[in-house]
Formats: sequence, structure tokens, C-alpha cells
Amino acid sequence: MPEIRPRRSVLYMPGANARALEKARSLLADGIIIDLEDAVAPDSKAAARAQAVAAVREGGYGRREVVIRVNAPDTPWGEDDLAAAAQAGPAAILVPKVSDSDTLTSVGHRLRRLGAPATLRVWAMIETPLAILRCEEIARAARDVDTRLACLVMGTNDIAKETRTRQVPGRAPMLPYLAIAVAAARAHELDILDGVYNALQDEAGFRAECEQGRDLGFDGKTLIHPNQIGPANEIFAPAQDEVTQARAIIAAFARPENEGKGVISLDGRMVERMHADIAARTVALAEAIARG
Repeated sequence: MPEIRPRRSVLYMPGANARALEKARSLLADGIIIDLEDAVAPDSKAAARAQAVAAVREGGYGRREVVIRVNAPDTPWGEDDLAAAAQAGPAAILVPKVSDSDTLTSVGHRLRRLGAPATLRVWAMIETPLAILRCEEIARAARDVDTRLACLVMGTNDIAKETRTRQVPGRAPMLPYLAIAVAAARAHELDILDGVYNALQDEAGFRAECEQGRDLGFDGKTLIHPNQIGPANEIFAPAQDEVTQARAIIAAFARPENEGKGVISLDGRMVERMHADIAARTVALAEAIARG
């Protein structure tokens, strides 16, 4: 099983806001995305880039996964963002507006030429109609190690804008796009994060959307306010009864009398070998969360 890293809560932080970058060092989010794209005005791009790089190099973010969202490669700031981020030492670079695998191949080649460390990963925003239509192709790019692709991130606000999909409670119009992206991610063993929830004062609505995202198969949710961290961490973590049941399944298959069996009976229900695989991941995720 690949190493599991909790990504229940990943908070966007504007790269131009020094106070926010400092505050992020004490937040309980699994990850932060320092944003040089949407959250930064054009005339502040260069200053935000320098500030973000300085914050990442300074460190102090502990176990949190630090990601820099650069501007798209075809913008006036894209190349400079990529060069600066490659040397700053984040865990990953988030590339916006990815609509084909060629973009990821190009970014990967650029990072190699820049001498980026081998540990640097690439995350890809899925936020255009073409990205949805080509989602499997984009996810398949992870098979090419040069792309460094590790995670897909849904840009639901942009998808809604470009497709004219109405953002309504329950997200029924958005569900086909979300499901396609989850299937693509799982087909190529990638993590995938759900999009943001815009209503900051609507905790009940946020919790419901987190539960929906979890049930759809997302690994976590991208956030726009620190108040959303707690509910996301809770909902995207395995519940204690899930962990207990998972341990029981693993233990049952480990018994000598069940060696080599594909199906067993446990507490009055049929359990297949694939359930043991699911259980192993549940336990591994719970242990990763507990380690902090």
C-alpha cells in the first residue's frame, strides 16, 4: 500500500497576506495552499511571490503539507512563479487550469530543468469543461514519473462558471463532474480534494457538503476559512466504529483457518478479501492522523 498522508483539510491562504501565512503555522489543517493566483491582484503578483517563497523557506509549518498555487504557465507570471516555487521547497506545486496532460508534461520538464528536488510533487486543478472531459487522460499522466502528479483538486467555482451549472444545496447539477473526477483519480491511484464551500456562516451546509464529498470518495476538502478546518478534519477521518470494525476484519483474515480464503463470515455477515484491503487503508489513515 502506498504511504497514506491525511489530506482532510487543505486551506487556501493568500500569498499577499503575511499575517495569514504566519497564522497558518498554528492551524490544525492537514495542508495549506499558498495562493499566488486567484487571491492576488495582478499588480501584487511579484510581491506575493517573494513573500510566499520567504515563508516557505522559513518553515515552521510542522506536519502541514505546504503547497504553492502558481499562476497558469501561459500567463505573464507563470514561468517566474514556477521557477521561484521550485526552489522554495514546498511539498507540492498546484497548477491551475489544467485541461490536458501536455500541460503537466511541460511543467514536469520545466521543473527538471530548474533542478527542483525529486520530492517536489505536482497537484492539478480540475476546473474547466475540457478538464472534465479529459479527466482520465490528465490523471493518467501520473504514470509518467516526470510529471510528478500526486493529487487532483476540484475548482468547483470555476466549473460552475464555465458550464453555467447552478450551485444549489446538494450540488445535484455538479455531481456528474465530481464523480467523473473521482473515478479518474482512483483509476490512477491519485488523491483528490473536493472544491471549496463559499457560505462561511453556514456550518450546517458546510458539514453536509463535507459528508457528501466523503461519501463520493474524496480524500478531503479545500477550504477558504480556518473555521472550516475542524468539521473537515472530523468528517474526512474514519469514525472510531469504522476503525474498530476494520481491525476486526484484518484480524479475522489473519487467523490460520482463514488463510487463503477469499470470503469469510464475520459477525453474521459475509466479508470478502477486498474488504480486508479497504480495512487496511482505514486503519492506516487513522494511524497517520493519530501520529499528527
